[in-house]
Amino acid sequence: MERIYFDNAATTWPKPTVVYEAVDHFNRNIGGNPGRGSNASTLAAGSLLTEAREALARLFNIHDSSQIAFTPNVTAALNIALKGLLSPGDHVITTSMEHNSVARPLTALTRQGVEWTMAPCGADGSLDPDEVRRAIRRNTKMIVMLQVSNLTGTVMPVREAGAIAREHEIYMVVDSAQSAGVLPIDVQADNIDVLCFTGHKGLLGLQGTGGIYLSPNIVPAAMTEGGTGSLSEALEHPDFMPDHLEAGTHNTPGICGLLAGVNFILETGVETIGRHERELAALIMDGVTQIPGVKLYGPGDIERRTAVLPLQMEGIECGELSLALEYEYGILSRSGLHCAPLAHRTLGTLEQGLCRFSPGYFNTREQALMLLKALDEIRRKMAR
Repeated sequence: MERIYFDNAATTWPKPTVVYEAVDHFNRNIGGNPGRGSNASTLAAGSLLTEAREALARLFNIHDSSQIAFTPNVTAALNIALKGLLSPGDHVITTSMEHNSVARPLTALTRQGVEWTMAPCGADGSLDPDEVRRAIRRNTKMIVMLQVSNLTGTVMPVREAGAIAREHEIYMVVDSAQSAGVLPIDVQADNIDVLCFTGHKGLLGLQGTGGIYLSPNIVPAAMTEGGTGSLSEALEHPDFMPDHLEAGTHNTPGICGLLAGVNFILETGVETIGRHERELAALIMDGVTQIPGVKLYGPGDIERRTAVLPLQMEGIECGELSLALEYEYGILSRSGLHCAPLAHRTLGTLEQGLCRFSPGYFNTREQALMLLKALDEIRRKMAR
């Protein structure tokens, strides 16, 4: 049975061949620890980290690549932004669709005196930027917003919210876990002060990689202090980027894979990748509407969403549907709450959860049609 992978919102698979090759080449032929000495392997490893920062800077239109620090994932980056910049008495605004990587740190911070307002989103996950404007207070320090919902694929008005943040001189923090590599991101035009990203999703790298970009005027408290390879004579941790946020040994093999993934995106084009994924999503959306008893969530307009498609099938629990698809048809999806209870409350699906399909760049039209055929066959069996 062919394995058909429709869970790219969780992690993209397969990766471009160049990603596997880059990781293998580093492990077999380089192997140095960047910044730790001056031998050839160490210097080569350091150069690869610099190349990766520069590639990411080109992708996101970041003027100074040293303002990018690598992290293990986007969750670590968001924790740096939230816990490193917010203090008791500060007010922060989010959407009602946020992932737990924002919701859980903020829940902890509210116990320390940080105030939190969720701007309400519509039933399809969409946000009116005026809801953000109305939520601003005298003590508002930050707007935090995912650019794309991991549950519905809804594209959020980041540029408009960023303009509101600029107007009120507050930080604009963006979670790009579901958008980097799929949608164009320009930190200058989009008014982004802090961009948090993960390497293993749309950037086509490996798990265990991610990072944070900080506008040069922003210096969060360091979450970790330790060895950086710089200022080793001092007991005080460096206060300059990227060392300020990069204590300890990097996941250098993973960052080599991330570099290869980003270069693949730069060569292929974000628009090309996004268009292919949306074409598959539109095909699935159109087909699902022809299947009785199936309800699709999120915007009906494909231009207002990415290729993230959650649904319910009448008469079958979402976990059962996901299992039937995998074991009877070889189709992999994700069921449950997707680490996003706030989003499920917004949609009214917290009790039952949803079955989510997320085609990626390496999926095909034929695979999308096979998914539709499988869904229809399962629905017919349930109707007997």
